[in-house]
Amino acid sequence: MDDIESRIVELVAKSKNLPVSDVRMDTTFDELQIDSLDKINLSFAVEEMFSIEIPDESLNALKTVGDVVRGVETLRTAAPPDAAKA
Repeated sequence: MDDIESRIVELVAKSKNLPVSDVRMDTTFDELQIDSLDKINLSFAVEEMFSIEIPDESLNALKTVGDVVRGVETLRTAAPPDAAKA
């Protein structure tokens, strides 16, 4: 398990008071009883944890823990569009 994956799995497990062993990459938010408000709160925590910004329209596409991990990996490798202006 890589660093991003392990940190997100720990975050999700902690947010639902579950053992880390109950959260896998293919675990769905439905299985974890994560509703839309939980998803928003998790997205804020992930944004802070990895210093990224998750587009609001992307939240609906997130269905599994693995979706979040892949999204973070993508956002961390993509250069921010305003980087040249900063």
